[in-house]
Amino acid sequence: MGINNIHNAVTLRKSELTVIVWEIVNMTDNSILSGVRSPADLKKLSAEELDILAGEIRSEIIDTVSENGGHLASNLGVVELTIAIHTVFDLPNDKVVWDVGHQSYAHKILTGRCDVLNTIRTENGISGFPKRSESKYDAFDTGHSSTSVSAAFGIACADSLNNEKNYTIAVIGDGALTGGLAFEGLNCAGRSKERLIVILNDNKMSISKNVGSMARYLTKIRIQPSYIRAKSRVHRKLDRFNGVGRAITNTIRNIKNWIKINLLGNRKTMFEQLGFNYYGPLNGHDIQQLQSALKAARYSKGAVLLHVCTVKGKGYEFAEKNPKNYHGISAFDMETGEPKSSSKGYSDVFGEVICRAAENDKRICAITAAMAMGTGLSDFSKKYKNRFFDVGIAEEHAVTFASGLAAGGMIPVFAVYSTFLQRSYDQILHDAALQKLHIVLAIDRAGIVGEDGETHQGIFDIAFLGTIPNVTMFAPSSFYELQKMLLCAIYDTECIAAVRYPRGGELYIPEKYKYDGEDYSFYGNKKAAVLIVTFGRIFSNACTALEHLEKNGKDVCILKLNKIMPINENAVYEAMNFDDVYFFEEGIKNGGIGERFAFLMYQKGFRKNIQLVAIDNFVKQAKVDSALAKLGLDAEGIERTVSDGSCRYTVEH
Repeated sequence: MGINNIHNAVTLRKSELTVIVWEIVNMTDNSILSGVRSPADLKKLSAEELDILAGEIRSEIIDTVSENGGHLASNLGVVELTIAIHTVFDLPNDKVVWDVGHQSYAHKILTGRCDVLNTIRTENGISGFPKRSESKYDAFDTGHSSTSVSAAFGIACADSLNNEKNYTIAVIGDGALTGGLAFEGLNCAGRSKERLIVILNDNKMSISKNVGSMARYLTKIRIQPSYIRAKSRVHRKLDRFNGVGRAITNTIRNIKNWIKINLLGNRKTMFEQLGFNYYGPLNGHDIQQLQSALKAARYSKGAVLLHVCTVKGKGYEFAEKNPKNYHGISAFDMETGEPKSSSKGYSDVFGEVICRAAENDKRICAITAAMAMGTGLSDFSKKYKNRFFDVGIAEEHAVTFASGLAAGGMIPVFAVYSTFLQRSYDQILHDAALQKLHIVLAIDRAGIVGEDGETHQGIFDIAFLGTIPNVTMFAPSSFYELQKMLLCAIYDTECIAAVRYPRGGELYIPEKYKYDGEDYSFYGNKKAAVLIVTFGRIFSNACTALEHLEKNGKDVCILKLNKIMPINENAVYEAMNFDDVYFFEEGIKNGGIGERFAFLMYQKGFRKNIQLVAIDNFVKQAKVDSALAKLGLDAEGIERTVSDGSCRYTVEH
């Protein structure tokens, strides 16, 4: 099969053909992708070759994500756009900031990382997000949404101050525009004279409609570099004639605006009102059209916003039909699109519990920040539509909105990933805690999350929530405990109630252990000299370690904290009956529960051995088990620490 036929097969929306194509490409030596090692190589390719290259890149991405998991639909949607950017601009002198960064796989492929793409999101492999430490082509580390415009504007201003004539491009999705930070950046950058180009990757929302063939024609004319150059020359010559020239310029502008408004109905877009030169909408899968638009943007004076329409999941049938399901996905079978493994997780249990509670209590409302499926709220969104609120990528708004619901007598439950809750610290403090309003934070993905790496590890929620008065926090170790603690948070807690639980399913819990609903409980021999203090997922590892230690003749007891905030002082007093106290915490050490608990013990007169194993830095990508092992928080690490008395971190006293 020739390479052209391969391309034609890839563009067919049949998943089985995609698999066949990729196998054939792997068997040939004449693939275009094999000759691309940097953006410079792209500039040598013809338009036809670039189109073929797009198909090969899609096959590479599908193959890799099917094995490693990752973000599929978003990456498939920006292949042509990525190619166009790299052919028009001079990277890394010109710079690209990818909003969130989960759509940067094609960018990585085209910047010398194709040979290691199979390591993406794996331990010691390349990141699933842009990393400045990874490549000179990655201008800014990203991972959270809505940051690209602000960051790119800062880079553009820095280049200007350094007298560098480079361009800075921010690529932001329509979903990210629901984040307030994006509008803050647009508002600040719009009327600047910096060489800033914002590309709006519109793959879902209808931000501005196509107003007919004349509008399309004018857009086509306006994006021609010759038009931009001619327009600039005319303005420069007219400016020489002082008042007369300005009058002619204003007359031309007024005529143009009159035609747009009265004949085309094309009133100024929001972006134009913010000061941007606006081009679009454009076909995000037409490389030549994108190249023309990008070249036009280079000739424009001031900031430019390029509106590009793309299809999320482009080129893979299952992802095109269900882009939400293939946004972030675990390893899957390419032929069927089905995940290679699936099991019930904490998010699923949360969704079941809140649905049952809402059936009997019409005050219960559920809030998500564009993560209904990820947080287990899909069923709730269908059953209780009028009490379900998807606020978009706007965690700050979500918390204040929840506070308003609470002030109105409702019981709002905000389901959010731990890493994204960080964005709403001020709102939790000022709008909820200060007024003692009862809101429930269902903190999903708490602790180590694995392959998404530093930007997504949920290790800071305990520390920052611990600085806020009127916060109660629960840490379940099983599905059963999650059910009980969530209901307790809803009905038996005042002000802010948080329930934090990990990604994935429940782990080993001894049959002898029974949760009794108390703030804390002991497991093991309370007369032992050694005490392990822990909570959440790590309780499972501690139980395994305890069993091994007991087999080796070492008596150990576990103090399991169920309500970790505020700390029950009776638990502190009981812990003081032991000689050696070890804390194991799946969270940041500074400001964590272990540090707070140890301080309370010291304050009350405890002068025996206290040792703390916790996290003191950002945690890189790795499978959860591997990361916990490196941190000394797996069963073997706990057993080893208690056996030999060694510890990573010691609380001085």
